[in-house]
Amino acid sequence: MRFIATCKLGLESTVAIQLRKLGVEPVETLDARVLFDGDFDTMARALLWLRTAERLLLTVGTFSAKSFDELFERTKAIDWKPYLHPATRIHVNGKSAKSTLFSVSDCQSIVKKAIVESLKTAYHTDRIPETGEEVIIEVGILRDEVTLALDCCGAGLSRRGYRTYNVPAPLSETLGAGLVMLSKFYPDTPLIDPMCGSGTIPIEAAMIANNIAPSLFRSFASEQWKFVPTGTFERAREQARDEQRHDKLCILGSDLDPHCIDLCKKHAKKAGVMLDWKVRELKDFATDWDHGVILCNPPYGERLLDERSVKRLYQQMRTVFDRYPTWEKSIITAMKEFETVYGRKADKRRKLSNGGMTCTVYRYFAQRQKPAFTESFPK
Repeated sequence: MRFIATCKLGLESTVAIQLRKLGVEPVETLDARVLFDGDFDTMARALLWLRTAERLLLTVGTFSAKSFDELFERTKAIDWKPYLHPATRIHVNGKSAKSTLFSVSDCQSIVKKAIVESLKTAYHTDRIPETGEEVIIEVGILRDEVTLALDCCGAGLSRRGYRTYNVPAPLSETLGAGLVMLSKFYPDTPLIDPMCGSGTIPIEAAMIANNIAPSLFRSFASEQWKFVPTGTFERAREQARDEQRHDKLCILGSDLDPHCIDLCKKHAKKAGVMLDWKVRELKDFATDWDHGVILCNPPYGERLLDERSVKRLYQQMRTVFDRYPTWEKSIITAMKEFETVYGRKADKRRKLSNGGMTCTVYRYFAQRQKPAFTESFPK
């Protein structure tokens, strides 16, 4: 079967890396999606383990269509019987870009009507009652190429289940995990988020370090599919539980707001990770660790703080972070003139999307630590 892992623009490479760790070689990597083949066991493991994917879709059919008649007839021609039965409640989502068929609502309606007609023929019935479990069909049209797929997830994969309380402008779990992966964090590396908000970055880093499957504690729409072999998800979860660790980690989250730190502790406990948390202003940032990763998602001046306050904050970040030249720094922001305000060009940049805003991750590489000087004298 062909699967599509969708993701935020800029995180495609991280999805491909995760698939390879699962023993799955991607077939194709495109903008905001990665295609791969596999069976139902592959699907279950991907749902549990993909940290930076937004959704997982099972492809049912692909074809070209430039008219509503073509869309209807080619959708109807697909064999839907292996996936749907007469009682299935069919919900169709859609999107269209750079295509002749630009009316998404019309495309959704036509696809559903075509599927219903196909099922009537397949089951030799005049009535499709749709009183059973819901199956979500995704119709995507790009440059007149149509992809019809089943949504394996239900709620998006960013819904890990541990973050039940929020702060203003929270970072999504999938983006938090992506930032950790792009920062070149390793399990034995210290990591500090000095503006941790609800704790997403430290918690995602801890789950990566302890090899905890990010979606281990949630359910998926595909668990209700009648055509998925019994025991598929039970086996995947049992394997995931066997692979997780509970190591002591050098990960710290701090924030000036005590309420945020209270939420962080609750979220970390629910995620099953033990971390250090501290109420601390940025100006008081300090650490005894001699190297590590500083990773943060500061206010952008859009939803939190005004532009003048954000600029002062960025200048303060430069002053504070420069005290730790042997630390890697990764900062995500939507402010286009960040480097000018911060006062230093980044060593590497990566375009990403956060809450509908185009952002950039600015990475500042660590200076190599000088080896301790030792003298040797001839005997």
